[in-house]
Amino acid sequence: MSGIFTKDFIASHNQADIRALEDDYQALGNALARRNIDIEAITSAAMGFSIAVPSWGVGTGGTRFARFAGPAEPRNIFEKLEDCAVINDLVRATPEVSPHFPWDASDDLAAVLAFANARNLSFASINSNTFQDQPGQKLSYKYGSLAHTDAAVRAQAIAHNIDCIAHGQTLGAKSLTVWIADGSNFPGQQHFTRALERYLDSMQQIYATLPNDWRLFIEHKMFEPAFYSTVIQDWGTSILCAMELGERAFSLVDLGHHAPNVNIEMIVARLIQFNKLAGFHFNDSKYGDDDLDSGSIHPYQQFLVFNELVDARHRGVAGFDPAYMLDQSHNVTDPIESLMSSAMSVQRSFVQALLVDRTALEGYQQDNDALMASRLLKAAYETDVSPILAMARIRKNGAIDPLGCYRAGDYRKALTPKRPPVASSGSGIV
Repeated sequence: MSGIFTKDFIASHNQADIRALEDDYQALGNALARRNIDIEAITSAAMGFSIAVPSWGVGTGGTRFARFAGPAEPRNIFEKLEDCAVINDLVRATPEVSPHFPWDASDDLAAVLAFANARNLSFASINSNTFQDQPGQKLSYKYGSLAHTDAAVRAQAIAHNIDCIAHGQTLGAKSLTVWIADGSNFPGQQHFTRALERYLDSMQQIYATLPNDWRLFIEHKMFEPAFYSTVIQDWGTSILCAMELGERAFSLVDLGHHAPNVNIEMIVARLIQFNKLAGFHFNDSKYGDDDLDSGSIHPYQQFLVFNELVDARHRGVAGFDPAYMLDQSHNVTDPIESLMSSAMSVQRSFVQALLVDRTALEGYQQDNDALMASRLLKAAYETDVSPILAMARIRKNGAIDPLGCYRAGDYRKALTPKRPPVASSGSGIV
């Protein structure tokens, strides 16, 4: 548990809200009972829900134009883990951290693992980085990495991903997430077919080194930084590549990486059907890959995604084991506050999806009763499950009001002497 947010500090802060929570929980339990739903079963499921926090997400993000540093920002993986521990201490749904290399490089990863374990944290999927040139890097990724025309550049990118797997083994992770920025900005700049052939050849070499109990997650993105074409541009290309690579390769869904108005929940259903759903990078967007707080723009869409996920679990789909991760960039908010808010939002969608009467829904679908099917989903979505989420947190020694508790601790102010301000100029992501 983090230094400021001890069990006693959290319990003391909860005292002001505990009576109201008990009343609200009882009232919601009575209302759900009239719908033949056991609130205790739902609360138990909420307590079992978890989503990974991205190590890079606890730092202040940036845009293509500027980056404005925040107070007491983490400067290394150890300080990032301190912030991640605060999130989990208060929300009690984020016990894993998804690291990014070389951003989280350390000469002693065993010490990193011990530091995380001491704070009740473990490691989720490892993220590689071949979309930036690093200090001392021999060859540039300006014109691509795994799909580059130069075999030497491809070999460098392949070696980095293999190194990431080795890092992940030390940290106890079980998957590698690969996103590449390879693409083109002008018609004719790149041969579409040959670029994908080069990508597949590179990925096959990475896949061949994957430990037997690991999975490979392929992340697609419609645009940016390339604005005419990207090599892995959508879920169709992603799933085709996953099928080509093998049974331990899967397609990752980032909610901000799709074309506007795409039916993401149906994409999820298709990936589940063919056993190729890796999991998610949860965030939200208004225009493109905005990396906004999860559920801040399209909360109903997020619920509909979980409707498909809960349905798959209900049907007992074989091998169904999606990884849940946040992937956000925080420019004007405290990253810890935004990540707490997002974790609770995603957990809320999961709990709401559990309220759907699957038997009734299947009946409406079979009868082609569009209105009643839609109303049934809306009834679950419109149910305020806040008392369930709060009760799940308090039963795991978390905070009834995580944001209020965090602000009461004045975490940033306490850390400022330890973490001096970093430079505020510059552009780009964390």
